Amino acid sequence: MRRLITAFIALALFISCTQQKPADRIYINAKIWTGDSANDRATAIAIKDSAIIYVGNDYNAYKGSNTQIIDVDGKMIVPGFTDNHTHFLGGGYQLASVNLRNAKTQQDFISILKEYATAHNDNRWIQGGDWDHEAWGGNLPTKNWIDSVTGNHPVFINRYDGHMSLANSIALKLAGIDKNTANPAGGEIVKDPKTGEPTGVLKDEATNLVTNVIPPPSQNELDECLERAVQHAFEHGVTQVHDMSTYGGWPDMATYRKAHANNKLDLRIYSFVPLRTWAKLDSFVKKEGWGDDMLRWGGLKGFVDGSLGSTTAWFYKPYLDAPTKTGLQVTDTILLRKWILSADSAGLHIATHAIGDRANDFILSVYEEAENKNPGKDHRFRVEHAQHLTPIAIQKFATLHVIPSMQPYHAIDDGKWAFKRLDSARLKGTYAFKSLLAEGANVTFGSDWTVAPLDPIAGIYAAVTRRTLDDKNPNGWLPDQKISVEQALKCYTANNAYAGFQENKLGKLKVGMLADFIVLSDDILSIAPEKIRDIKVLRTVVNGKEVFVRK
Repeated sequence: MRRLITAFIALALFISCTQQKPADRIYINAKIWTGDSANDRATAIAIKDSAIIYVGNDYNAYKGSNTQIIDVDGKMIVPGFTDNHTHFLGGGYQLASVNLRNAKTQQDFISILKEYATAHNDNRWIQGGDWDHEAWGGNLPTKNWIDSVTGNHPVFINRYDGHMSLANSIALKLAGIDKNTANPAGGEIVKDPKTGEPTGVLKDEATNLVTNVIPPPSQNELDECLERAVQHAFEHGVTQVHDMSTYGGWPDMATYRKAHANNKLDLRIYSFVPLRTWAKLDSFVKKEGWGDDMLRWGGLKGFVDGSLGSTTAWFYKPYLDAPTKTGLQVTDTILLRKWILSADSAGLHIATHAIGDRANDFILSVYEEAENKNPGKDHRFRVEHAQHLTPIAIQKFATLHVIPSMQPYHAIDDGKWAFKRLDSARLKGTYAFKSLLAEGANVTFGSDWTVAPLDPIAGIYAAVTRRTLDDKNPNGWLPDQKISVEQALKCYTANNAYAGFQENKLGKLKVGMLADFIVLSDDILSIAPEKIRDIKVLRTVVNGKEVFVRK
């Protein structure tokens, strides 16, 4: 009798474990790329609450009387994209501010700014901009271009890489900058060689002289920036961002926490704060924990150098077009090393901006020291951009398990003019996607929005074709570094999940993982590479919830 009861209980447990609860929604008639090598293609995906409960072809066992069936008509489904590097609230601000990205001439620059200033007839600060002086030949703009058209507005508009900005005379006066103002450490005040007067252009740490006198945005303005930015992300299939902050990190995080507490945050965010505040973050984590699947923190962002476009990226050799310059060390390297070693010992996650070859070699050496100090620890150190690498550095990323956090759109933008700055030997290690992957590095992709568009489809196009935006490199700029579409997809999905300690929850479409995915207008794996950029996101799903449907 006891054996019979035992067998009955075992049978009941088996039935209970194998019976499936009906799905809330099932997406059918799809071409699904799962990112999971054990089950890489499917035609249906079923969701219960926030999780994936089935990926395959025969979904009938998961269909209940209340299950919503969504026929995607043969369209492609892929995991939701994570963007590894954004300045998210700044992007939300930029969506409503002056846009100089399309200015191709000096007159374009002036006219666009004049139109914006006239439409806002008051004395508020004008910011944003995202101009590129290479678009009109490389001459830097000056305050004299804009003083007469900006009225009572103080103006501080950045180059699109964020490492150089232009101020008008009102803004310079408010900041106390004149011909006698010395360059701050890690920055440059560009001055007229004849008069010694500031031209209005400030580079890297010199920009803080002006930003320190700009009134901070109100909480209401930050909330509006977040709302705009989230919607923009969903329209491009972005289901999570790693945010490197715009407003000093802590106000950004507070804005995200407020939205999350009010159940108004549908986008996943991994919020980074400045490396110099590591001790504050250490205390914060001990009190508040690390966040949850929607909003997390514990990451720190530091800087080694500036940017190539601003001739402030740190190289061993001088720039071709600035033979007296090798770039800037934006942060004192002694302090930077101290902060990294201390923050790593505290168990925090560290990402450091490095663009020039010397900057990358330096940060890799610091990371190596930290790994030797704490062997066996899962550091997951990141280098943001990892843009210009020596052959030894390419190997070190893999051997040290350092994550190259890269932004492929920069390659097809910089490729229009990088040859003016760097010789062919240095260019060989530029945006070395293929070489890094071949060495076994966990390459991740993103945008650096607003430096580049918050658009992973454009990023995939860039990584696969490397066709520069001026169409002068139809076979690709430095084509040996082109990668496959599938490799690029992994860099935007599974590899990014790993870079954020989420590989067991996100980045692949498999049973038990969180239901973040997107529906694409075309099969990105079979379409001609040059047509990838025309693909549209039709639906975006986060946590099993549709947050965007294209009309």
